[in-house]
Amino acid sequence: MSIKIITDSASDIPNELAVKHDIEVIPLIVNLDDKEYLDGESIQPEEVYTAIKNGKRPSSTQVPPSDFEDIFDKYAIEGRECLYIAFSSKLSGTCQTGKMVAEKINEKYNKKLIHVYDTLCGAVGQGLVALKAAKLANEKAKLEEIIKTVKFYSSHMEHIFTIDDLNHLHKGGRLSQGEAFLGSLLKIKPILHVKQGEMIPFEKIRGKTKALRRIVEIMEERGTYVKNQIIGISHANDLKTALKLKEMIKEKLGHEKFMINIVGGVLGCHIGLGGVAVFFLNEDPSTELAKT
Repeated sequence: MSIKIITDSASDIPNELAVKHDIEVIPLIVNLDDKEYLDGESIQPEEVYTAIKNGKRPSSTQVPPSDFEDIFDKYAIEGRECLYIAFSSKLSGTCQTGKMVAEKINEKYNKKLIHVYDTLCGAVGQGLVALKAAKLANEKAKLEEIIKTVKFYSSHMEHIFTIDDLNHLHKGGRLSQGEAFLGSLLKIKPILHVKQGEMIPFEKIRGKTKALRRIVEIMEERGTYVKNQIIGISHANDLKTALKLKEMIKEKLGHEKFMINIVGGVLGCHIGLGGVAVFFLNEDPSTELAKT
């Protein structure tokens, strides 16, 4: 029996790929109009972005312990090992809740069946990690091999993104009101990345096209292995810009393999409309994993 790969909806993995590769996706919670919705199930990302466009402020909540328990127990009853590929613990309490429930289930069955890995990743970066783990699991790889690969992919996954809505960064406490106002006035597009699981601003570029060009330059600087991997692109309800970024990457780097998806409702609550991100490995796993 193969190892079951589980992730959460912060991974933004396209549903068709989750089904194809037998990945269980646990939804986080989106709060809107005093109601709770299951991210990607009872509410779709487009509905969240429409609410934001209409001036509403949806928020998110981590996966409830009972949801973890139901899913983990379902596989534990079958005696099936599971690996939960978790959203960064620096951005959500979901990973810690998953660990707590996994310990409870393992004690219940007196056997370590449920394993949790904190990727320190999010969005499609997390999705690419889960996808690789699922491919290995479906090839009947052992748990140790899968975890070793997940560790490599997680620690070498770059998240480079730019955000259109500076007011959302202000509301999230990452920009002052004055910085948000002046940045919007001057068409400043901050470029951010994820470092040790946290979103960190590191450059400010004037103009959206220039920001996209800079993202491609950063890929060229950091992505020594870009040509032979799946490049993830996600967008906050702005497919046109995502496709533009894809073409810029193809033209500059000659790349052909992409996984493009909309940013899910949970992350959309925090970044607002119009952001775009790229995700890629900065080292070649076939070379590096062979050394370990």
